[in-house]
Amino acid sequence: MKDKRVFVSGGAGVIGRELVPLLIEMGAKVFVGDIEEIPKDFPTNLIYRHGDLNDLTQNEINQFDPEIFIHLAATFERSDETYGHWEENFQHNIKLSHHLITLIRNCPNIQRVVNASSYLIYDKNLYQFKTSKNKPYKLKETDPINPRNLTGLSKLGHEIELDFLSKFNSDKFSSISARIYRGYGTNSRDIISRWIRALLNDEEITVYNDEGFFDYMYARDTALGLVKLALSNASGIINLGTGSSRQVKDVVNILLDYFPEMKANKIINSDELIEASEADVTLLEKTLNWVPSSRLEDTIPIIIDYEKSRQSEQISSYKNILVTSISAKVSLIDSIKSGISKVSKKIKIIGCDIQSNIICSYFVDEFWQINKLDDSNLNNFITECISRNIGLIIPSRDGELEFFSRNKKTFLDNGIQIMVSEISSIVKCIDKLEFSSQRDLSIIPSSDSIENINASSYVVKERFGAGSKSIGINLTKEDAIKHSKSLKKPIFQPYIEGKELSIDAYIDKKKIVKGIVMRERVLVVNGESQITQSITNKDLENSFKNIISSLDLYGHVILQAIIGIDNTINVIECNPRFGGASAISIKSGLDSFYWAYLESTGVNIEDYPFYRPIKVVKQVRFHKDIYL
Repeated sequence: MKDKRVFVSGGAGVIGRELVPLLIEMGAKVFVGDIEEIPKDFPTNLIYRHGDLNDLTQNEINQFDPEIFIHLAATFERSDETYGHWEENFQHNIKLSHHLITLIRNCPNIQRVVNASSYLIYDKNLYQFKTSKNKPYKLKETDPINPRNLTGLSKLGHEIELDFLSKFNSDKFSSISARIYRGYGTNSRDIISRWIRALLNDEEITVYNDEGFFDYMYARDTALGLVKLALSNASGIINLGTGSSRQVKDVVNILLDYFPEMKANKIINSDELIEASEADVTLLEKTLNWVPSSRLEDTIPIIIDYEKSRQSEQISSYKNILVTSISAKVSLIDSIKSGISKVSKKIKIIGCDIQSNIICSYFVDEFWQINKLDDSNLNNFITECISRNIGLIIPSRDGELEFFSRNKKTFLDNGIQIMVSEISSIVKCIDKLEFSSQRDLSIIPSSDSIENINASSYVVKERFGAGSKSIGINLTKEDAIKHSKSLKKPIFQPYIEGKELSIDAYIDKKKIVKGIVMRERVLVVNGESQITQSITNKDLENSFKNIISSLDLYGHVILQAIIGIDNTINVIECNPRFGGASAISIKSGLDSFYWAYLESTGVNIEDYPFYRPIKVVKQVRFHKDIYL
């Protein structure tokens, strides 16, 4: 490998973290591409391209001019793939593999392609059974194929592509596809790592069908095997496994030695097939004069030590979340908890309010009674936030948005992010009269004088604040004027017939609308939606996306609009915060608080896609008693 130019796709993954340092150590010149940021412990003497490799250009790869291409980039899920994996599999397995090999075949000095494939390609009927077996089935390279899921299908597709290209490029480069078996290692999402993380947190682990056999392949061995294959003359297909499967219960018993207080829920799932697979490594040994030698007994302690050190780092780096003016916003707190639990259960949700005896104090991890927020007590408030290790503030009331937006930089200077838009955008949204002046955005016209509104019937509302309980709808001119006298700062609008929609959206820090969920009110009581359901209409979504993009907002926002009888869009107002019925958008895939927390830690959330459910989501809001 001395001075060889090696391009590694997906180099920040589990195998890549072992492979890249190994290549550098061997003297190779390495170009790594990955959608994830560069790992902190990577060597500095390499080229790293952070981003989606679907966007890699021929010019970029030609500038590096690779001699060897090791293709690791892939997206995986568990054997039972979710619906969302449909698009992920196409983008980051099928499409990406095709794109990269299309570029690589044109590189002038490419000599060798090593493809990280999978044993999931083999016919599942060979190694999956309704009852447990005494020994595993040895899968041979010549065995029948029948991929058992989308990932296996994508791996087979790329094998066939490489085979196709070999007919036309055999004088230029050779390729080999290594069918890798049950991978595990440090910094992984594999079952062994997940169990270890759970046990370190004193959580119960669930063990399915512990009689099953798997050929566990340690990532360091996989990396070494791929390097050896890159340096060999072998082509076609080859198994990359240990050839010595272990049962699931072997893994559990090894873990029991390190976690004697382990709580394990063992389930024999009669509906799930039991795997008993093992690599036939005859060809591997013949080709390389080598087979992987790592044993579970030796590698599991390494992963435990890694997870312990990783956990201690995470504990110190995780910051808490402060939600302001929580009052009775239980739905908001539940939505935040749902999102943040994906990061860590160690993150505290702290709620604050100027009142002491409030409902939400029973639903947060910690309650903090505060004084009314203003600039005079800003420094004291920030000091208290720092003492509570708060890293993100989520304002929940219109009246405090200006305060937080105005002081956003001061909070940021103290290491505290705020999910709030810029002050100019906040003012435009809160002031309904000012908001309606943006006529190019299909916003319903408003005026503080009814004489400026030409309509047959009217809507009268407060210029500032939510005001849903004091609104007057479909009033005659006489009644509208009469109703306006009961309001502090009334504004008038024409009444428009049609269907009212609420549009929840999340705008990231780059001011890009990441996701959008439309919903309609089925039952409204006292101005609040008690029954709400999501709706899907691509044309409307695109229109609302353009409107929201023009408002220069950040974070979770809600647009209210009426779709007229002639299908025209009539925007009523915009609330630059989470709303009372917005929890339905969270259930519909708009993971606002998860994304906001990731962004607060510097993560680029382009890597965290918005997935919506394929069915309508209906939300029913009701009062519920709890007993303490």
